[in-house]
Amino acid sequence: MTDALLDTAISNWGPRFTASGVDASDYARVTAGLSSWEEWCAGWTAAGRDHVALADAAHQDGRSLSAGEAYQRAATYFHFGKFLFVHDLEQARATHRLAVEALQRALPLLRPAGRRVEIPYRDSHLVGVLRSPLEGPAPTVILVPGLDSAKEEFPLVEATFHARGLATLSLDGPGQGESEWDLAIEPDWAPVGEAVLSTLETCPEVDSSRVGVWGVSLGGYYAARLAAADLPIRATVALAGPFNLGDAWDNLNPLTRAAFRVRSHSADDAGAAAAAAELSLEGHAERISRPLLVVFGGKDRLFDTTHAERLVARASHAELLMLPEGNHGCANLVYRHRPYSADWLAHHLDAGARHNSKDA
Repeated sequence: MTDALLDTAISNWGPRFTASGVDASDYARVTAGLSSWEEWCAGWTAAGRDHVALADAAHQDGRSLSAGEAYQRAATYFHFGKFLFVHDLEQARATHRLAVEALQRALPLLRPAGRRVEIPYRDSHLVGVLRSPLEGPAPTVILVPGLDSAKEEFPLVEATFHARGLATLSLDGPGQGESEWDLAIEPDWAPVGEAVLSTLETCPEVDSSRVGVWGVSLGGYYAARLAAADLPIRATVALAGPFNLGDAWDNLNPLTRAAFRVRSHSADDAGAAAAAAELSLEGHAERISRPLLVVFGGKDRLFDTTHAERLVARASHAELLMLPEGNHGCANLVYRHRPYSADWLAHHLDAGARHNSKDA
């Protein structure tokens, strides 16, 4: 007997995993060894431990960059073990701790190196990873995850920006990654933006006069809310974000709906549906007055193309990059949108100015 949840996972997520740094052979090997969704987290945790072992061996041999890359890869694998595994929060949280630990071990060994940044927020804090390819203050892009992504999923996205002289802050916002355990999903991200930008002003790696935002999936919605707020953000990329999550609620698969219920801290499915309806750009999209790039896939299974069209129609200075064959997040066509988005932000953040690489 087949497991419907496992079948959903395997059939939909291959492009996303490989676009985020999971080796294609590992994806095939790990998923082939699973017989039910109950085994998902343990399977990816075991795969992550394999890469930690490779990292440990490289580190002992003095091959620090290889060690950093392997620790980073392990963090991505651990992340994908827990990313929608919300029915067993104890197991998910244990694997999440492994992801955080692996990434922390990777950061000082990478090129460019990175560091953990804690951002005071409400009675808790948000967490980001700050990496810059430049010696001095650099134009910086805040990378915003979606419902089931986190900062550990972004190494290849970061690399595209670093190659163009842009620093990155990969952020775990409310309901995401390290923040999901204490802070619920929030529809209004203006307070989040205020807290993040206030902290970035204290970071010597960041030119706080040249800050942009890139967000994916629900992070695309958050990015648009940041663009609509009265914040010093020069330009924004919204990739595959909903205009109104409530409009798409009935189209979401059971794993995604369950994750939203847990991360919105809703008591039940009805409460989750009501919370989803609050995540809307209605009345906010019209306030976006700075450059906005909306990227969307014509074959997105979660959100139909009207979500992108509504946003572009209501925002000023908005550009739409529609990829007819693109899936959700256009993970099957990263070569068509990831470099374009990085070039677009580099242009709007004047990344050509004072571009002095650490490796030059």
